[in-house]
Amino acid sequence: MSGTTTGRLYGVGLGPGDPSLMTVRAVEIIAEADVIAYHSARHGRSIARSIAAKHIRADHIEEALVYPVTTETTEHPGGYRGAMEEFYAEAAARLAVHLDAGRTVAVLAEGDPLFYGSYMHMHKRLADRYDTEVVPGVTSVSAAAARLGAPLAEGEEVLTILPGTLPEEELTARLAATDVAVVMKLGRTFPKVRRALERAGRLDEARYVERATMAGERTAELAGVDPDSVPYFAVAVLPSRVDAAPAVRERGEVVVVGTGPAGPLWLTPESRGALASADDLVGYTTYLDRVPERSGQRRHGSDNKVESERAEFALDLARRGRRVAVVSGGDPGVFAMATAVLEAAAQPEYADVPVRVLPGVTAANAAAAAAGAPLGHDYATISLSDRLKPWEVIAERLRAAASADLVLALYNPGSRSRTWQVAKARDLLLEYRSPETPVVVGRDIGGPEQSVRTVPLGELNPDEVDMRTILLIGSSQTRTTPRPPGPHITWTPRRYPEN
Repeated sequence: MSGTTTGRLYGVGLGPGDPSLMTVRAVEIIAEADVIAYHSARHGRSIARSIAAKHIRADHIEEALVYPVTTETTEHPGGYRGAMEEFYAEAAARLAVHLDAGRTVAVLAEGDPLFYGSYMHMHKRLADRYDTEVVPGVTSVSAAAARLGAPLAEGEEVLTILPGTLPEEELTARLAATDVAVVMKLGRTFPKVRRALERAGRLDEARYVERATMAGERTAELAGVDPDSVPYFAVAVLPSRVDAAPAVRERGEVVVVGTGPAGPLWLTPESRGALASADDLVGYTTYLDRVPERSGQRRHGSDNKVESERAEFALDLARRGRRVAVVSGGDPGVFAMATAVLEAAAQPEYADVPVRVLPGVTAANAAAAAAGAPLGHDYATISLSDRLKPWEVIAERLRAAASADLVLALYNPGSRSRTWQVAKARDLLLEYRSPETPVVVGRDIGGPEQSVRTVPLGELNPDEVDMRTILLIGSSQTRTTPRPPGPHITWTPRRYPEN
């Protein structure tokens, strides 16, 4: 951007280490510059300078920006962060002296200047005051993929780049959820990164690249790398899964995955990872349609009324060594597929098939959040479907919950073949609740046709309720409060009045 002096600042990307991978533009800038600046540790050796060494002349002014600390402790009153902030401010001031004198300053940066590099700290402090150009460079990510000879990302795969310094739980979640990943800044973080890969179920896929394109380069299967041998300039790579050879297993597993009430925004990282790593997806076609298609993955859709057959089919696939994800809407353990799978898995012939259940956001919680907090106190969850249990049982449970003054979450309230249950439930509840009791009517929660309304129990219209609707019936304590300019909010206090 334009400045007021004749000095010009360059952030020069040098690539991953091999000097022959420097760009033509990077070489041109170094040749034209008056000042060559580079960061280094206190031992004085600079990797950036060594990459560009043959282009640095004797008449260049060199500015070595020596870090006060790297990984060791510091007595600076602001701690490590304070010491580094002070260093960056002082380094920027040193470069500003040259720029103010009209000199051209090239700050050398390994890889790309704005990708996890130190140059960016100079850029943020100087680019608004001086003419600046950033020269991009080949990153270590690209170099690692090239050295592995494996596609990094293909088609619609998502590449996630992570610093190994993240907390282990965060690493695990992100590694589980993504298609392709590169974890940088290994060194002392390697044991944590390895554990995160193992916990995410990705260790067998992980590759290791050390000092890509530099002397001492090494590649290996990450699972076999000695943690004590890992330097800072190493990365972990989860390459593309497209066209990857299928895993050979003596036995597979079944993972029952809850997709939440709608699309990808409602998936947990663990569920997203299980869906991505499955060999086969089994489920009701409507729920399968929420899951992106992936190369090499088989999809087995079926009708919503064949849960037992679907469960046994998934278990049979797993017995043949397949990794199977049974796709369920909402939470698989709430009126969904987990029970059907576990019931089938209890049969002796499936005793050796591992089965896991991954939770999802269930419709009641999603609707409650959209309305406010109607489930803020004790509540009961009841399905109004009498396909698997008689209406007399449903009615008895409604009476018990109503007499206990519980908020009610009513699933499966109506369908084309069940048109009278909502009216029956409403009339029964009116024997225990005021007609003014708030009722949240949530439809297509999380979907494109989402509708959330709060109506009095006495005015609940059964004709407006279908299978895509969930009803949250308030207790005697549930309140509806206006919140202009938005809609009313509905909430149930956590405190209950004393008798």
